[in-house]
Amino acid sequence: MRHTPVFALTDSAVVAQLIRDHPWATLVSNTTEGLVASHYPVLVEEGSDGSLTLLTHVGRPDERLHELGEHELLVVIQGPHGYISPGWYDEHPSVPTWNFVTAHLHGTPELLDPAENLRVLERLVDHFEERMPEPQLMRGTLENSAYADRISAGTVGLRIPVERFTAKLKMSQNRTEGSLRRIVAGLEGDGPYASAELAQHVRRANPAVFGEMETSG
Repeated sequence: MRHTPVFALTDSAVVAQLIRDHPWATLVSNTTEGLVASHYPVLVEEGSDGSLTLLTHVGRPDERLHELGEHELLVVIQGPHGYISPGWYDEHPSVPTWNFVTAHLHGTPELLDPAENLRVLERLVDHFEERMPEPQLMRGTLENSAYADRISAGTVGLRIPVERFTAKLKMSQNRTEGSLRRIVAGLEGDGPYASAELAQHVRRANPAVFGEMETSG
């Protein structure tokens, strides 16, 4: 990923929140057979030292396709993103761009034994299910629990200690105040590239322009 200092995101706590907000991850391995990519939900744990650890699982035979545990794995997290029209800029001529937030996390995965795999599966299911009005927790009923025990054999749990990460928050931080206000107006409008979520991220990334009152909502 291209390094641009003004867009660099180095705070592990912010990256952890990005993962929690957007847990659908892309797992990429450079294997002896070539590149392999898969997609799975992940959980993140934060250490007191700022370290990050990812927890997830894959369905068999992905653990063999990725050669998991034999080499480094790249995990890509993609947050909000969207098109930014040059018509929203004060500067002319200008070219369009794409605003986004993303993180590339590197680590060698540890394959979990069946008992720990079950615990990770339970954490994953319960983490997402607990928001439902009638949560179907993995151990919520004897039937659910027995079913989980049966199907877990088709999965492999992973713990991925993050050895390093590169993250980028590109939300027009290099633009003038006038351009920033036009960008937000465009994103909050009703045009083809409107995105209220992206507009809020542009506000938060540029507090010197929008101020605490406008970025906290």
